[in-house]
Amino acid sequence: MRSVSMTKASTDITASSLKLLLREALAPIEIAGYWIDSKPRDVLPRGDGHALMLVPGFGFGEEILRPLMGALESLGYTVYGWGEGRNFGMRPQIRRRLSARLQMLNDRHRGKVSLIGWSLGGVFVRELARAQPQLVRRVITIGSPTHGYEFADDLPTQIALAFRAVIPGGNSRKATQRSAAPAVPCTAIYSRTDGFVNWRASIEAPAPNSENIEVRASHFGLLHNPEVLRVIADRLAQKSHVNSRVRSSRKPAKSHSS
Repeated sequence: MRSVSMTKASTDITASSLKLLLREALAPIEIAGYWIDSKPRDVLPRGDGHALMLVPGFGFGEEILRPLMGALESLGYTVYGWGEGRNFGMRPQIRRRLSARLQMLNDRHRGKVSLIGWSLGGVFVRELARAQPQLVRRVITIGSPTHGYEFADDLPTQIALAFRAVIPGGNSRKATQRSAAPAVPCTAIYSRTDGFVNWRASIEAPAPNSENIEVRASHFGLLHNPEVLRVIADRLAQKSHVNSRVRSSRKPAKSHSS
């Protein structure tokens, strides 16, 4: 597949097609397949017990993350939610509490914390790591629109994004600041069949500390996908705190749910 320039992609990103949006109706089938197919989970690497914090997408609370959180707990990690209920956008008080929560987890476990975010939650954990990289072991984003959109800290902007309005931001100051990955190992998991977030908005620019891994799933199916879980488990288990195996953003990972 052809290479995508991040500079060009950030200005050319459009909403996912109607066809892909309608494909989200298949998410229940993907979810059912995830629970039926347990074989991939039998061979996942065990964790070292370090702390994880997961952040949900726009409009959702931690309930939507429970299957993933449970799977990671079963691998031996100490898993926390973000503690803010439903995600209705970033506000100054939430930013302060998330910062304090990250520091608390770091102090409690005497070590760096890995951050995982789905959809808009990935934008939040990425920026949290940018602000406090000394406390973060790694960042994993799942179908997160980190590029090409302007993420103002006001509710109308978040609602507009949630309804797939295209908010150009390629030349804005905020989008430029957020284009580079934070100074920690970063893994972006994305899908070209995502009906809510254009996959071009979900990939990281090439950098020694970042990688992009493609899976086949709907936006909601990403949270119930054996391949996504495998990638997360593999990256969390890496001892060096760096991405030892960087995979191309153009070559799809084989999905057990396809």
